[in-house]
Amino acid sequence: MAEEIIRVEHLKKYFDVRSNSLLKKEKKIVKAVDDINFTINKGQILGIVGESGCGKSTLGRCILRLMPISGGKIYFKGTDISTLNDKQLKPYREKMQMVFQNPYSSFNPTMTVRQSFFEIGKVFGIGNEETEKRCKELMENVRLPEDLINRHPNELSGGQLQRLAIARALLLKPDFIMADEAVSALDVSVQAQILNLLLDLRESLGLTMMFISHELTVVEHVCDEIVVMYLGTVVEKAPTKELFSNILHPYTQALISAKPKEHPAQETHRIMLEGEAKSAMDMGEGCKFAPRCRFCQKGLCDAKTPKLREIRPGHFVACHRVESEEK
Repeated sequence: MAEEIIRVEHLKKYFDVRSNSLLKKEKKIVKAVDDINFTINKGQILGIVGESGCGKSTLGRCILRLMPISGGKIYFKGTDISTLNDKQLKPYREKMQMVFQNPYSSFNPTMTVRQSFFEIGKVFGIGNEETEKRCKELMENVRLPEDLINRHPNELSGGQLQRLAIARALLLKPDFIMADEAVSALDVSVQAQILNLLLDLRESLGLTMMFISHELTVVEHVCDEIVVMYLGTVVEKAPTKELFSNILHPYTQALISAKPKEHPAQETHRIMLEGEAKSAMDMGEGCKFAPRCRFCQKGLCDAKTPKLREIRPGHFVACHRVESEEK
């Protein structure tokens, strides 16, 4: 039986928003992450996809407890970490690391990369000799010359710095890495190098990862399972091969239809979404995707919220149309 690394149960993150009107101040709630469930097993790479603003990054930060949650449970290797304070979280932070989207903003520009690494070692009680040893090993793992670690971030290219960001995340020998749009700011050729590096590290170190991205070609290449998010909720979840060969949710169909051609002669059938998306502050009942869905059934889709159901083995979808077809 596979070892469970991360389990999320009914996770919620709501933001209170106060809007000023001429008559009164009105309090509304933005449901950035709303009742999300999934499990990540050891050695697995889970992809989280969806358009900008769907809650992907908020979900990632909640799982690592970088922001407080509004409800639900987060388990790391069987331990509930959702209610721990900063002091109690410290041993778990060592085992859960993050690679951010922009490597230039995630390093201190006044420090050399070496100083940044040693600062982490100091915080977590790793001696200078051990930190030095790990730095040499990591530079070899990420395939960079050892002397690059002595430079400041502004002296390095985006690809070099992102490799160093991955090395920094591995310094504490974590069990889980959260990669938030880790290649989206890089050139396509550099993206491929970083993705192949992550796959190699998964094989050599047995890493477990959650890979957040809006680029479907990327998640198809690196992920074992994919979660599709729309306005804070999961609309479809399945193993990667199953998802791309049997797309069930209308939103996922539209998302994948926008994937770039793999060959100039390849025929594509782009699905253009019409209508306006629901306001994040005024969801109400019904399917959140209903106003943009070409299959929307009035009186059903706009009135009743669909539940995430297992339609095929391991393949979950939240859609009334798919439910009715199965019946």
